[in-house]
Amino acid sequence: MLDFGWCFVPLFYYVDKEAVKQSIYGGLIASGWHIVVFAMRIYSENYLSQVVNLGSPGGDELRWDKPVFPGDELSVRVTVLEARRSESRPDRGIVRTFVEVLNQKREVVMSMKMVNFVRRRESAGIK
Repeated sequence: MLDFGWCFVPLFYYVDKEAVKQSIYGGLIASGWHIVVFAMRIYSENYLSQVVNLGSPGGDELRWDKPVFPGDELSVRVTVLEARRSESRPDRGIVRTFVEVLNQKREVVMSMKMVNFVRRRESAGIK
């Protein structure tokens, strides 16, 4: 956590153990961008298919709902919001997902909506 903070977002509540004691957090917290990187690692390793994933045009509605403290245990939950055929490229599909990062209390600490392009397979009788 500290290394990430010092390297990418050197704000006192991510890197200064003494100064942060007087903050609204009372102790060090993880950078929200660190949590995004964690979520993307889990999302890409466990949800995105290495066979059909064609990339993403981006995400929307990124939220950091609660701070993440040292020792928190995080998990990721992915919910498919929409899956449809691309109108402009019928060999592809578009999948929208809601990605949530939860702490050990099952509280949502971060969420975002992602869009991914995927390769479609031919269905029987559908072209």
